[in-house]
Amino acid sequence: MTEHTRRASARTLASAWVLLVLAVLAVGWLVTGPLEPRVDPWDDGVARDIAAGRTPGLDRAAAAGSAIADTVVGVALALVVAALGARWRRSWQPVVYFTVLVGGSLLLYVVVTHLVPRDRPPVRILDPGLVPDHSFPSGHVATAIVVYGGIALWLTRVAPRWRRWSWLLFLAPLVVLPARLYQGAHHVTDVLASVVFATAWLLVVARVLLPRTVRRQR
Repeated sequence: MTEHTRRASARTLASAWVLLVLAVLAVGWLVTGPLEPRVDPWDDGVARDIAAGRTPGLDRAAAAGSAIADTVVGVALALVVAALGARWRRSWQPVVYFTVLVGGSLLLYVVVTHLVPRDRPPVRILDPGLVPDHSFPSGHVATAIVVYGGIALWLTRVAPRWRRWSWLLFLAPLVVLPARLYQGAHHVTDVLASVVFATAWLLVVARVLLPRTVRRQR
């Protein structure tokens, strides 16, 4: 990769990240501002309906489903895959890819949660220790998408023979999203915001950084 290409890639990623931050902030300010009288009653009603159907068995299942996308778990998994990939490929490319992907997502989450405070749903929260006004967006859902989805996309590019199995990693967000709603950690609009921004960030990073891996492999 030439110096010019590296700079162009960095500008593309930085621009995309800033645009995503502004977009998520705009949505957050709308949800917690002008649209709050319309959005909150519906969001709160869904949260109460879900909480009304809780059972001990579902509590344990939701805790397990949520745990696979804890920040520590997600970051550790990405670091391990990046390190193994760098050793296997004899390249820093996997490290750069996962650092930008996961780091960018976490930084976006930190910025938005601090600038757009939103209270958790008005139900008993089954995940103790959560910051009360960091409901928007969902960090767990975003982590599930960028970590597990990021690994899946990386594997399909560098190891096409694993493609038939790598799609299973895309199931992780489908487990984490309902688990977070069940636990009362987020509103529906919180998790939907994470689905949109995390998916967009994943696709941008994969588009900018992964093609180099494919060409080098060929």
